[in-house]
Parts: sequence; C-alpha cells; structure tokens
Amino acid sequence: MVERQRRRNERAFQHVAGAVSRRGEETEDRRPSSSPMIRIVLSALVVLAWLSAYPPGQVSAQNQTITVVSFGGSYARACDRSYHDRFEAETGIRINLEDYTGGLAQIRAQVEMGNVFWDVVDLNMPELVRGCDEGLLVPVSIDDLPKGADGASVTDDFVEGTITECGATKLFFSRMIAYNDERIGDLKPTTTADFFDLEKFPGRRGMKRSPVANLEFALMADGVPQEDVYNTLDTEEGVRRAFRKLDTIKEQIVWWETAAHPPQMLADGEVTMTTAANGRIFNAQELEGQPFVILWNSQILYTSGYGIVEGTRNLEAARRFLRYASKAESMANLARYIAYSPTRRSAMPLISTHVETGVDMKPHMPTSPENVARALHNDWEWWSDNGEEMNERFSTWLAR
Repeated sequence: MVERQRRRNERAFQHVAGAVSRRGEETEDRRPSSSPMIRIVLSALVVLAWLSAYPPGQVSAQNQTITVVSFGGSYARACDRSYHDRFEAETGIRINLEDYTGGLAQIRAQVEMGNVFWDVVDLNMPELVRGCDEGLLVPVSIDDLPKGADGASVTDDFVEGTITECGATKLFFSRMIAYNDERIGDLKPTTTADFFDLEKFPGRRGMKRSPVANLEFALMADGVPQEDVYNTLDTEEGVRRAFRKLDTIKEQIVWWETAAHPPQMLADGEVTMTTAANGRIFNAQELEGQPFVILWNSQILYTSGYGIVEGTRNLEAARRFLRYASKAESMANLARYIAYSPTRRSAMPLISTHVETGVDMKPHMPTSPENVARALHNDWEWWSDNGEEMNERFSTWLAR
C-alpha cells in the first residue's frame, strides 16, 4: 500500500512539475525581462504541488531507512512480525535490522569518531542508563511517549523504574537456568546450586561470557539469599566469593556470546545445563518441540529498551520508531510471539495467545504472579555503577 501511494505521488509530482515547466517556458518566451521572478514563483509552486501530493506526515518518511540494532535470532524475528512490519506499513520508514551482542563499545566508538551509522539500539537497562550518562544517547522527553492503552499517563502506565532520561524500556525478560529433559537422568535439577554441582549433575555448563548474571547465580548457589545478593556484591569479599564459586565449574563452562546459542547447545547435547533468556527457551519448546525445562526459581529479571544514538542523521524517524515501539499495543503484540513481558501496565490485559501455537502466553511471562514471586530483580543501578569494573575483573579471571 505504501509503495503504491509512493508511485501515485511521484506521478502527481511529475505531472505538476511538467505542466509548470512548460508554462514557464511559454511565459519566458513572451516576457524575458521578468523571467527570474517567474522562475522563483514557479519553483515555489512545484514544491507546493509536491507537498500536496503526499499524505500528511509522509514527506520525510518516503524512501527513508533507519538502522535498528538488536539481539538477533527468534527475538529479532518476533520484533519484526509484531511491530517492525506494522511500523513500516504505517509510516513508510524502512527498518534495516542488524544484530549485535550488547554493550556500549560499538556505540561509543561511532559517537567518538563522529561516524554514526546506527540509529536505534536495543539496550539492557544498565547500558541504557550509562549510555545516557555518557552522552552516547539522545535524551527523550516523557511527552514524546504515547499514553497507555487505557488513556493512563506515561508515568502511571510504565512500571516504576522503567523510564530513563534517554527512553523507556519495552520489555521484561529473565536470565534463568534450563536443561534438556531427554539428556539428563532420573534425578532432575531444581535449584541454582544444582547448576554448580558437577558431582550430582555431571556435564558441561553453558554461561554467557559476561559477569552479568553469572556473579548473582554464583552467590545464590553459594547460599546467599536473593534479598542479600547485591548487598553482598557491594563488598570486596562478596565479589571474591562470587568468583570463587565460579572457579568450581570454570573448567566445565562453555561460553556463549549471543542468546541464540543456549537452545542450540542444549539440543546438540553440548551442555547438560545452561543459562539462557527465557523467551529463547520458550520458543524452542513451543515452535521446535524441544524437551527443555526452565528453572523459574533461578530467574534474574531484567528490563530492556531502545536508545537513540547521539549523532544519528535520522533523528525524527528514530523518534517515531521509539514512540511506536513504546505503545502498549506494540508491547502486547510482541508477547504473542515470544515470552517477554511488557513494561506498561495497560499492555498486560492485552496479552492473549501465541500467534502460531495458540498457547495462552500469560503463564509464560517472567512477570506472571507465580514466576515473578521467585525472581531476583536485577539491580540495574548497581550494574550501571559497577559494570565496567566487573567487566575488567571478569576478563582478568577468564585469562587466569
């Protein structure tokens, strides 16, 4: 539909421009002394005719492309189908989707070099906050965000703590532990401690090559109650304790980089258990029939959202995309493709069934009453303050 409208607009522009051009030539022949003024007037008429040929709000959108960077795999496909395609159809702005593994390094390099080729980036909350503090992201006013589906104000509709100076988050997801039920014995793991118990559950373990979540898992496995995890990490001894616990399984860890890897490692038997994003495991269960099991009592709850890169050449188009993705309807529609929860209250009642399998999605949300009651809530402020130091210490630990 957008393409057909574009062609109609181009034909209208060519018709008007041609007619005005011919009239200009005739007038110029008759009255050469006034031709400069006539050319100015005629040029203005051409522009006005071109503007009138386009629907309101579509002028700058035609043939415009923004680069949106995200985490790939089934999550990227879910975003495409749930709201990327709809955004393109409604605005005429095309989305060039690229994958990355997270973090701020590539954004920082683009901004510092003055060569920004990413427009919008999917970021977890600590990076969204830190990127904003460093001036790597464009500030976003609350007034730029849409109201809730029920008319609620932005501040009332978003869950507390999910709005930042550079944007609002769009989903909750969990990093949790999963295993392949067909590749493990009669005794099943049930706790985070079981993940670290190589004697009770032999085999390799999958973990992301990052300190994020791994330090928390290590402390919980070592007996630290959930409510004390970040107070413990706030001490030097607590950090050392976490790394000592990781030492106990270090030789059996298979490190993964992207969220698409853990389901494949489980399916291939490369690992006995792995940490993973809950939505990736859900999709493998429902769409591929994989016999995977999630340990919900091991989950760490995260939020993520879009940030606009400072220096983008497509600022207004990027803002339009962020507003569209921040709608309650967009969030609820995403939850029909992958088991990630909206961060807007008015979106929750809109969640229904999976588009392909028809399964009720509400019980599979990490924020469902049963699941969230067992979650450790990621302290994004702690990670925003300490993330760089932990990354350095983790790299040193890996190299030992």
